[in-house]
Amino acid sequence: MSATNLGKHGRIHTEDRVRPCCHICSKVFTRRNHLTNHMKVHTRDKRYICSLCNKSFSCSSSLHTHKTYVHSDSRPYHCLYCGKQFKTSDKLKRHVRIHTGAKPYSCRHCSERFTMSMQLTLHLLRSHNEGTWHTCHICQMKFTNRTHLKGHMRRHEGVKPYGCGECPKRFFTATELKSHQRIHSAVRQF
Repeated sequence: MSATNLGKHGRIHTEDRVRPCCHICSKVFTRRNHLTNHMKVHTRDKRYICSLCNKSFSCSSSLHTHKTYVHSDSRPYHCLYCGKQFKTSDKLKRHVRIHTGAKPYSCRHCSERFTMSMQLTLHLLRSHNEGTWHTCHICQMKFTNRTHLKGHMRRHEGVKPYGCGECPKRFFTATELKSHQRIHSAVRQF
């Protein structure tokens, strides 16, 4: 990484600057261009279409991420401890914590530490009443983040955006699709 890029990257870690924020949903971003791409979600400007499942996206990077997570079998990141393979370096980092016992997320109110940021978020909500629950307006089920609520709402609406390429079945989440696709594979997990 060049000195210029390192300087730019370092700025995302400093807390003394104003971060771009969406005026509609209050989501905060590390870079202004990320906010610009995000705003397309609210304007419904989704011109990037996945050629494999027809799902639409507001920017090319979101489409690329979708194809990597949902449609690609490439797993270039390997765990040095057990050999398990991952699609992204972030997934590998999270997995390695199982082996090392690292708990990088700590509560500012008590001595609790956590392996994943979502565990900390849930702890803050449950134990210290800090943060915001995302509540389903139909069944009052609560979620720690908007993405999980959005996935849950698909069940109420009956929307199954994830289609299997091998058969006509459709699913509410990418995880359900991935689990289903194992039946078409010669590899048996257990």
